[in-house]
Amino acid sequence: MTRAAIFDVDGTLVDSVDLHASAWQEAFARFGHEVTFEQARSQIGKGGDQLLPVFLSSAQRDDYGDALEEWRGERFRTKYLPMVRPFSAVPDLLRRVHDGGLKVAVASSAREEELEIYLEIAGVTRLVDECTSSTDAKKSKPAPDIFEVALEKLGIAPTDAVAIGDTPYDAQAAGDAGMRTIGLLCGGFTEGSLRAGGCVAVYPGPGALLACFDASPLGTGARS
Repeated sequence: MTRAAIFDVDGTLVDSVDLHASAWQEAFARFGHEVTFEQARSQIGKGGDQLLPVFLSSAQRDDYGDALEEWRGERFRTKYLPMVRPFSAVPDLLRRVHDGGLKVAVASSAREEELEIYLEIAGVTRLVDECTSSTDAKKSKPAPDIFEVALEKLGIAPTDAVAIGDTPYDAQAAGDAGMRTIGLLCGGFTEGSLRAGGCVAVYPGPGALLACFDASPLGTGARS
């Protein structure tokens, strides 16, 4: 029986993936690395601990990995965070989840301070029962840590929750935590990549999931 919906945030509730990719691209260039926008974008959904090893050697990470990530974070907050906008129907979707008798949690690779701002931008701060950020986990997605902490906070078993995310990394993390995942295309990943990652259902975005709610893995039909 489904008792909770656990949402990713970047690319799922708010339109921020391209902005994060640009911030990472600028950060790598700042430290002398040529990383294309497309290369950076393909890794969004991971936290810095999982993203940096894709582009930097162990020695480079030890030398200036923390400084690069700190520069990226400041660049994102000052230049790109004001550009983040919510996807349509997000508050309505979370209210529908509550109306269906489910708890709502968010599990994001974002830092805690960024996550709070995202929830305000999306207009869902009061609709979320539990929050988990990169601050709560040893490893970010695609490691399962963030989802496992969310499940612990909710006090439910993995089989009683469904994750909703926009990247294969969400699906991989949720799957390793023992959960099913609904994929959303609004983050820019293809349906094929989301299903290959482990998504059991895929919808264009939050509004489409809301419109198809009863027939989705969150709906009453799926819980009967």
